[in-house]
Amino acid sequence: MGDIRDTIQAQVHRLVGFGDGGVDLTRPPGDDGLFGPESAAWRVHGDFTAMMAGGVAALLLQMLHPGALAGVWDHSNFRRDMQGRLKRTAQFISGTTYGATETAERLIARVRSIHDRVAGTLPDGTPYSANDPALLTWVHVAEVAMFLAAYRRYREADFPGSEQDRYLGEVATIAERLGAVAVPRSRAEVDAYLRAVRPQLRVDHRTREVARALLRQQPASLAMAPAQALLMEGGIALLPDWARTMHGLDRSPIHRPAVRAGVAGVGSVLRWALRDGSAKRARAQ
Repeated sequence: MGDIRDTIQAQVHRLVGFGDGGVDLTRPPGDDGLFGPESAAWRVHGDFTAMMAGGVAALLLQMLHPGALAGVWDHSNFRRDMQGRLKRTAQFISGTTYGATETAERLIARVRSIHDRVAGTLPDGTPYSANDPALLTWVHVAEVAMFLAAYRRYREADFPGSEQDRYLGEVATIAERLGAVAVPRSRAEVDAYLRAVRPQLRVDHRTREVARALLRQQPASLAMAPAQALLMEGGIALLPDWARTMHGLDRSPIHRPAVRAGVAGVGSVLRWALRDGSAKRARAQ
């Protein structure tokens, strides 16, 4: 039994790059990092299953914005390195959530440096830049809205509304440090923001190709393939109806309960297997 748990945990660690030296999660005495163990961010980001499903939904939502899509299309090897992109995102979230203050600041500075090189022109001739404050806000909102939706659906359905707003307020500080402006800090502000930005969103052949690269990527292992497929469907199920329709990913009404049950099963197995991870290691300190 121990061998099975160890195997699952090792495969998950490889998937997200945990323990490969990419991020140091040790904290000096008295340093709780940017949020601390009593924060809503530690709570939401501590469930691997919800974060994986939420991450899939976040990427699908983000790519509907022409500027975000162009950054991926023009400046990444998404066809061959989608897992690398997911790993780097996981390490950034882990480090900024659970790492020391210095670690979080170093990761934020690294991302800002990368953004300095991500710029170009959209097909219609409009210039874009990853440092555009409005674009940074979009990427952030799409990400944290889906993380929160995943946590509520797949981990804690009764997560209090006040804690949801606290979570959004906490993680807004990361977006602001990256250069975002007018960052929503509550559920009401997120809803209003998404309504306002929807007219800017588009789907074209590039969107469909990036989405296929995400949803059809090779599993981390044959053993992980069923769980990975369920987590992909779990991410699709989190999308707002209008976003699923834009992607052409509508599902039948009976599909969502089946996916929720499947993801719940995957979550139970992963929580049983994952005895060592960012959140647990952080709390152990």
